[in-house]
Amino acid sequence: MSLRDQDQSPGQMAAGRRFAAAGMAVAAGLLALAPAAHAEDQVPTVPAPAASGDASVQPANDPLEGLNRASFKLNMGLDHVVLSPVTHGYLAVTPKVIRNRVSSAVYNLGEPNTVMNHVLQGKPKRAMRSTARFVVNSTVGVLGLFDVAAKMHLPPRGADFGQTFGVWGAGPGAYLYVPAMGPLNVRDGVGRALDIATDPVSMFVGGFSTDFGKARTGVTIIDLRAQTDPAFHALKDAADPYVTTRSAYSQYREAFIREATGEAQELPDFDTPPAAPTPAKAAARKP
Repeated sequence: MSLRDQDQSPGQMAAGRRFAAAGMAVAAGLLALAPAAHAEDQVPTVPAPAASGDASVQPANDPLEGLNRASFKLNMGLDHVVLSPVTHGYLAVTPKVIRNRVSSAVYNLGEPNTVMNHVLQGKPKRAMRSTARFVVNSTVGVLGLFDVAAKMHLPPRGADFGQTFGVWGAGPGAYLYVPAMGPLNVRDGVGRALDIATDPVSMFVGGFSTDFGKARTGVTIIDLRAQTDPAFHALKDAADPYVTTRSAYSQYREAFIREATGEAQELPDFDTPPAAPTPAKAAARKP
């Protein structure tokens, strides 16, 4: 898939790579601690969940559905009361060009974690490209505010520990909807924890308790929620928002891993039915 308008941030172009259903997760706070992913500024298509007779769709492994549904309802309620009003205020007073710069800088801070996972997956070319992106965008790109690397034919390519475990052969395990984290499965939950614990940028600046760590977390929460606002609106039209979120997350994470293992050429286009809903397209390209 070719690069799009250069005014769009790399986080936008890398939409859905790490957390496909992040737009449905209310408490993006912990998502912010891991490498960030952001959505393109467009309204997603939210199809109904696949019929149970569709042989191409694996049945959901959701043994804790009752608890998960309660958590989902709680998180959506909290979003309505807290994050949504703050986000809409941010969207109202901040021009799009500035929001794009913020998204770009936030995404850039996640590149070192991406490099680490490319190495663990045995993909040296991707690791070198992500390293080059981080160096170029952190310097010439003014601390990541501008995606200069993309103009040098170095587009973003996301990776995280959940994907790494999948490449190594780990199965997803049970689906979980965790308070303050949103949709997960066991494999990605462990991966998410490692993403947070081993984030090189966070370790370098002294952790999340520092002023920089707090600022980064707060900015990323608002940025992610702003980028995924169209998905929240689209989700309201779903017959069963919980099932739609579960389907979106499970299908996209599976596609994310298949792409890394070479079983798929690129991530599916989620703007076109019958793909699962996500805030935007993924701009996945092989090196």
